[in-house]
Amino acid sequence: MPFAFYSIGFFTFTKMFHWNSAKYSSFAEAISQADGLAIIGVLMKNKRAPFTNFDPSALLPSSLDYWTYSGSLTHPPLHESVTWIICKEKIGISPQQLAQFRSLLSTVEGDKAVPMQRNNRPPQPLNDRIVRASF
Repeated sequence: MPFAFYSIGFFTFTKMFHWNSAKYSSFAEAISQADGLAIIGVLMKNKRAPFTNFDPSALLPSSLDYWTYSGSLTHPPLHESVTWIICKEKIGISPQQLAQFRSLLSTVEGDKAVPMQRNNRPPQPLNDRIVRASF
């Protein structure tokens, strides 16, 4: 499950999932550990942009200023195993690129095709979580 997205207000938001493969042998193992996952979130804004070959580095903004907090997955099983890293700067994406992005699947080979859109729960209260900024 490398990418997922949902909307925040008027913005599209992409998430990139990561886990420490030296510490955990699989995503399934990492997901149930308190320090199991790091998810980088990037907001997208509507912008004219040429569609070229896909370059994953284009999903990161030029400024790597971010907010971070400990939280949970946004979809079942909702484990509290995530260090969230939300980039401050938005990246530009054209309507055509957004349409291509929305056609991606969140599926393991051999499983039923599952679209990545609308794969989240409603916003949750911050509770006692502390949000820190890198800037």
